[in-house]
Amino acid sequence: MSIGLDHPGPTLGPPEELAHGDFEMVVRRLADDLAFGTDTSLFNGSGLEYAQSRPYEPGDPVKQIDWRMSARTSRTYVKEYEALKRVDVNIVVDTSASMAVGSSWITKQDLAIWLASAIGVLAQRRLSPCSVIGGGDRRTRVEPSLLRSDLWQGIEPLRAGRVDESTRIGERMRELMARARRASMIVVLSDLHDLDAVDAIRQAAQRHDVVVLRLRDPAERDRLRAGFIRGREAETGRSFVGSGRTRWRNGGTGEDAEDVGRRLARAGAGFLMLDVDRPVLPPLRHFLAARTGTGGGRA
Repeated sequence: MSIGLDHPGPTLGPPEELAHGDFEMVVRRLADDLAFGTDTSLFNGSGLEYAQSRPYEPGDPVKQIDWRMSARTSRTYVKEYEALKRVDVNIVVDTSASMAVGSSWITKQDLAIWLASAIGVLAQRRLSPCSVIGGGDRRTRVEPSLLRSDLWQGIEPLRAGRVDESTRIGERMRELMARARRASMIVVLSDLHDLDAVDAIRQAAQRHDVVVLRLRDPAERDRLRAGFIRGREAETGRSFVGSGRTRWRNGGTGEDAEDVGRRLARAGAGFLMLDVDRPVLPPLRHFLAARTGTGGGRA
């Protein structure tokens, strides 16, 4: 039975309101919901480990023929492969001030924490070491691990939102690229208000399988139903005056979602916009299933 994020309505609240044990229980159920109907190879690597070549037998796939060895001998050979490679999964969670404020019952950071936790549990279930990396001022454990306790240790410091935190997605992505010894899967959950983030993500996508889940508040999507308002930008502190007619579509990047998605796609990264006030699991399931086996990156 689904517990939330599958349909409209205030089904899940801020994760910081739950005790640790209750939080873990909800996350496990979310992981079940996210995994429903998806391919078990979601977190596999982009290729297979070559094991050996053997003589062709009727029924073997033609695409597995080892043409080089077959050309050197009088027999047809096919390649055999070992199990799909497992890759490290690094989840970068934006915890900046713009993620912690919102106009809905759940903020962008709340949704990011729920999804990051569920994706982390799902990755570990499928034997992919996982790490959770704070995309703001807070530091977390960054070494991928199969231990569930390490996953909770990375998530726990990020559960509560803070309105005094800067965005460092671009910086964290470059640190991750410098540290990663092999190609990995990188999941970024952010509103992309960091002007440096998109370029850093595009650079990472040249080597890694990068997925960007951009989170959006209703106020960033539609006009506010209000008169004149005086506000302050969450991260820069800049004051402004707006009204119910003001459109807030471009966030801090100056680009709309379609522009950002196209830029990331050209670099090989996946992009999905998720609204905090709308169902997220169905589109996320479909998006991840469509990427299964693509591998990403440009090794």
